[in-house]
Amino acid sequence: MSDEDDHKRTITYGESAIGYIKKNTLPAYPRSYELWYTYSAGYNQGLNRAVNETIKEHGRISTDHMLNLYGRFLSPTRLGDRLDEVGTKVSSEVEELVETLKLSADATSDYGTALEQAGERIKSVKDASKLQMYVTHLVKSTQNAVVSNRKLETQLLESKKHIEKLQSSLEAIRYESLTDELTTLNNRKHFENSIERVIEHAKESRRGFTLLMTDIDHFKKFNDTYGHQTGDQVLRLVALAVKQNIKGEDVACRYGGEEFALILPHTGLTEAVDIGERIREAVQSKELVKRSTGENLGRVTISIGVAHFRPHDTSHSIVSRADEALYAAKADGRNNVKTEDDLSENSGKEHVA
Repeated sequence: MSDEDDHKRTITYGESAIGYIKKNTLPAYPRSYELWYTYSAGYNQGLNRAVNETIKEHGRISTDHMLNLYGRFLSPTRLGDRLDEVGTKVSSEVEELVETLKLSADATSDYGTALEQAGERIKSVKDASKLQMYVTHLVKSTQNAVVSNRKLETQLLESKKHIEKLQSSLEAIRYESLTDELTTLNNRKHFENSIERVIEHAKESRRGFTLLMTDIDHFKKFNDTYGHQTGDQVLRLVALAVKQNIKGEDVACRYGGEEFALILPHTGLTEAVDIGERIREAVQSKELVKRSTGENLGRVTISIGVAHFRPHDTSHSIVSRADEALYAAKADGRNNVKTEDDLSENSGKEHVA
């Protein structure tokens, strides 16, 4: 996508954000702007749902509502706070477990001492009544040890459940930090981490990869005409088409508002174009129907730009070439796939096999 297109789209989101701030008579804090910009762009489904529910219940968004929503969905520290919370619970669980094991060790030591003492006494006992007394004492000590061990077993099982639950919480936080909520594809952060790793691997192994940049045609007009909920439906449709046409090691991400990025390791340019065409055709083949009214909204199309790894590439250089190819696809009427080789300035350049 060109800088001009990016400028127009983001200015629209910015103006919409200012409009919401004025409508709700909110202070124009940076947090207010970020919240309403994100809401306008539709990047965060959970935020949009919470904002809509708050407006439905209270009629508007107050400053307190805004601060609460920002803390829940946008604050840079929110995942860190949740990690701290889980970490505290893990520490507490470990401390309790250590204390339980200590008590069990003490009980086992006491039982061992009792057995040792009883054994020494029994050796010299000739009186049957005294022998019976020692045996009774041993039985009692054994029963106490059994009870203690059963209690330890129960506590260990309980701790295991708690720790597994905390592990699930950590995995959920990790998933959330790397996943786009609306499409369930990887997010921009995951893309940036992945492409650096894939570039490093490609340079070491001398096996290339291909990058596809995909953009939904006329998405802003579609969003403005039919609303954000229908726009979200379009984004999910494209994401589904992407998921259905990639293999296990491929990395599919929501790169920006209506833009997607696909990293295809060990995939040549020709094969990548075929994958892009399958995704494009899958999107175009679906007719959209507005859920609330049943209205047929027609079909959505996408444009795709493709670039292949070169030995001296950085993440910026390969993304730029894929973006240029994407812009060429837009300029050529949209709803098509263009590669860097379709650009005159890139003709004849050699790719890593």
